Amino acid sequence: MDNNRERAGAGAVGSAGSLGLRVGQAVFSSASLLFMSVGVEFFSYTAFCFLVTIMGLVIPWSCTLAMIDVYSILVGCPLRVPGIMVIVVIGDWVLAILSLAAASSSAAVIDLLLQFHGSHCSPRFCGRYQLSAMMAFLSWFLTAASSLFNLWFIASR
Repeated sequence: MDNNRERAGAGAVGSAGSLGLRVGQAVFSSASLLFMSVGVEFFSYTAFCFLVTIMGLVIPWSCTLAMIDVYSILVGCPLRVPGIMVIVVIGDWVLAILSLAAASSSAAVIDLLLQFHGSHCSPRFCGRYQLSAMMAFLSWFLTAASSLFNLWFIASR
């Protein structure tokens, strides 16, 4: 393996690690979106609407970067353009912060709903809301990790 390929970093854009992170982000974001929106009346709470909106932004971002990773892996030429890397890091940072905010606010609303002993939330709906928030937290973790890997790659150049 040549030195340039090794310098791509474990999770930097264009590596297999990055592809794994992006696929995980897309899967967890999609799961969060599905648990929140299918058959559940989430629109009654602003925090849930915020979560749906942010997960709806994370999915195309992750899928687009996953396609770039697949192309880079197949061609054997990792993405090394510093300007593009900065855009990816900033995009990951913004989405990581928004994902954490959405997941945290949704978890807080779910906690309040459960404190009222289910009078405002049936057990079936609250369970799905909890799963959605958990998937959003997992998506956030992978987005933050991806951002840190790419920042580390930029700093090491």
